[in-house]
Amino acid sequence: MKRIVTGILAHVDAGKTTLSEAMLYKTGEISSPGRVDHGTSFLDTGKLERSRGITIFSKQAQLSWDDVQMTILDTPGHVDFVSETERTLSVLDYAILLISAGSGIQSHTETLWKLLKRSRIPTFIFMNKMDLSIHKKSEWIDILQEKFGNGFTDFSVTGGERFIDSLTMGSEALMEKVLDDQKITDLDIALAVKRREVFPVFFGSALKTEGISEFLKGLARFTLSEEKKEKFGARVYKIARDEDDRRLTFMKITGGSLRVKDKIEGKTDDGESWEEKVNQIRLYSGQQFNAVQEAGQGMIVAAEGLSQSEAGDGYGFEKNSHPEILEPFLTYTVISEDGTDYHTLLQEVRELAEEDPKLHVSWKAAAQEIHIQMMGQVQLEVLAQTMLDRFGRKVSFGSGKILYKETIASSVEGVGHFEPLRHYAEVHLLIEPQERGSGISYQTVAPVDQLNRNWQSQIMTALQEYSHTGVLTGSLLTDVKITLVSGKASKKHTEGGDFRQAALRAVRNGLMKAENILLEPWFSFTIELPTENVGRAMTDMQKISGTFQPPETGEDHSLLKGRGPASGLMHYQEELTRYTRGNGRIYLQLDGYDACHNTEEVLEEIGYDPLRDVDNPADSVFCMHGESNIIPWDQVEEYMHLPSILEQDEEEDDVLAAARVHEYEHRIADDKELMAIFEKTYGQIGGDKTSGNNVRMNAAGSGISGVRMINADGTVDYGYSTKSSRQEAVPESAAARDLDAEQKAQQKHSHLAARKKEMEKRAQEYLIVDGYNVLHNWDNLEELCRMDYGAARQQLLETLCNYQGFMRCKIAVIFDAYKVKGGGSASSGKFHDIEVIYTNEDQTADSYIERMTKELSGKYQVRVVTSDSQVQQISLGHGALRTSSREFEAEVRSVEDAIRRVISRESS
Repeated sequence: MKRIVTGILAHVDAGKTTLSEAMLYKTGEISSPGRVDHGTSFLDTGKLERSRGITIFSKQAQLSWDDVQMTILDTPGHVDFVSETERTLSVLDYAILLISAGSGIQSHTETLWKLLKRSRIPTFIFMNKMDLSIHKKSEWIDILQEKFGNGFTDFSVTGGERFIDSLTMGSEALMEKVLDDQKITDLDIALAVKRREVFPVFFGSALKTEGISEFLKGLARFTLSEEKKEKFGARVYKIARDEDDRRLTFMKITGGSLRVKDKIEGKTDDGESWEEKVNQIRLYSGQQFNAVQEAGQGMIVAAEGLSQSEAGDGYGFEKNSHPEILEPFLTYTVISEDGTDYHTLLQEVRELAEEDPKLHVSWKAAAQEIHIQMMGQVQLEVLAQTMLDRFGRKVSFGSGKILYKETIASSVEGVGHFEPLRHYAEVHLLIEPQERGSGISYQTVAPVDQLNRNWQSQIMTALQEYSHTGVLTGSLLTDVKITLVSGKASKKHTEGGDFRQAALRAVRNGLMKAENILLEPWFSFTIELPTENVGRAMTDMQKISGTFQPPETGEDHSLLKGRGPASGLMHYQEELTRYTRGNGRIYLQLDGYDACHNTEEVLEEIGYDPLRDVDNPADSVFCMHGESNIIPWDQVEEYMHLPSILEQDEEEDDVLAAARVHEYEHRIADDKELMAIFEKTYGQIGGDKTSGNNVRMNAAGSGISGVRMINADGTVDYGYSTKSSRQEAVPESAAARDLDAEQKAQQKHSHLAARKKEMEKRAQEYLIVDGYNVLHNWDNLEELCRMDYGAARQQLLETLCNYQGFMRCKIAVIFDAYKVKGGGSASSGKFHDIEVIYTNEDQTADSYIERMTKELSGKYQVRVVTSDSQVQQISLGHGALRTSSREFEAEVRSVEDAIRRVISRESS
């Protein structure tokens, strides 16, 4: 029997729970469908849910149809509870996106689609309330295509030329079959659905149970079971408590099986290992459950007996994953109304935070306050009622305050030095701005012969475990990339804690020197109001620094769409109601963080002084004359023991990049096709590319020159001379601080050679690229994909040719489930020095990359380029490095810029 897990996602009031009831009724699981508004639904059993008529907590139900066992997860639709919805995504095989045909595609529906796209979850569409629709089925398909892209196909009638044409619009594999005059099978379609190339659309009315049977048949017919795994794996998505206050850990078994009395191993946030025994395994359907002795792959179960588990935990072969895509944007203080001591109240609020980690409970000792983070007013009301029901505790909340974040405008070097008596560590970090919403990423490029892997690992762990804050308001840091570039230890005195101190001080030091940007949450909005009031609304949006599109005006009512800061929009409904006399409505959707529109005003109000923040020092500690001295952040560079990484980069990269470019030119001189690709990207190149020709190039103003000699076999030799009058690194001991200029020059020469050696290691790197993932994550390629997949693939391969030639690494590009002409087996070939692999029809890129990573990890330093979280986790498990598609795009562009600089300088 096939087993799948699917979740129903929708905007509030679209009819999610009604659809669940209709599916349960049609499969015979319940005798009659319940009603949310009547408080009789099978799934919304909570007191709060029935009183409010909305889903607050995700529920599960078991049903079967046509030899398929389905677990249906009904998720909240209200935006305040989107974190509950988000947590279920990690356990879904498929998603059902429900859209109300009576209301259309609303703002929260767009957010849900983005979440599904980001998580790469195959999705079925059910257009509900078609009895209220003003659009025909074909019109809805057009609307979906316009809003979300290709692939949406009417599955209410399968077969026929029109159906086949629609399928092939989104799937190149299906198009190939048609061109080869081959029949498209159910398996072909199911594979295309699994790859998110095709999105089946069904139509009906859940309340009237119309179109439900056809929808169930489609789910059974066009879905696939997960590949069987023998080893145990499980993924936690929810923590809850039953009516007897027993703690339940809801998880999906992703491999092997789980038995009662089995031991589960995990780690706390502090990195401490724990082991606990499963006392009971429950299989829930609605409020009822069956206790089972064993649960197998694909089952959603609740395990009783685990006290340390958290949502996002991975057990067995699964890795921990705590996704933070949609974050609360308001913070509140929790106030006890009955005089409860704050220690007890804090314990109770933290218990609720186990079930909703995004409450982010914190204790502010100085103010003696409990702070929580929330999405909105409805969530506050639910929390207050839950506290009363569970603990008999009456609480209220202070006024909500905006949660700001901080980032930087340009790259900066951070230096941290920690050298009290008998301790020593120095860390240099490169902190770079990243795109909005990307969070913080970390990497190390520090030479191993300078700083061994053990110390690097301790630095990276310290950086990743810490919640870094900015220097403007003390708000969380975001949208930066932190790279460990260099560091220094003492053979006698360095301990692990020393590098933690140095690393955290380096982050803070960099931020103090950076151009900092305050970020605030922004909303996208749609204002529906009388046409006569549109001018007033536009004026108001301009006052709060919002932006908007030209209004969609009607005879009586109009729509104004745009985006603006949350601080100016979250209470705008009251003002809108007043001046429209109750005839205006605003729909808001959180749209990430952007630059604060009133930074100076916010800074003055918060009054944060980074120099008084004793928990986040930017200063460094140096040992001088046998005593520890605190050196202020703006003087650290005068005392640091390693040279500045930014100045080195400019000098060294000019030398090494030029050498790399000339070597690449030499290697492709006789390959007309490769030379054509090169010159198409960078323009006509000149200069003498004759073998054995010596070229001397000077890095402008750097005082460093590099000599390149191309040997007969095509290899390159480098020579370096250095000269510098700048004050250089300060040695570790006070006695050695007067090293003469010659010794300093030697040190710099040695560092340059080490950097060159580290770059040469690229030749030992094997880069595995998830082809389709990159195509759909690079903006220019995704746009090209919509017109011509073949052209997009060709452009990607040509781009990688130049990257490979410059970096001298090995590259394999994997395109999944591609139909090879003449058979269904996998194929591979060469595009110049790049290996190009097309998997067979029933094999995904995920499984191929997993196998390839495992095979190559012992021979090469393997790096996998993909934004697919599952592929990233698999790669990490085999010891490979991982780079997101977006990060790799930035890396490729950086290489291209380096080549252009060299060509431009030499041509001039």
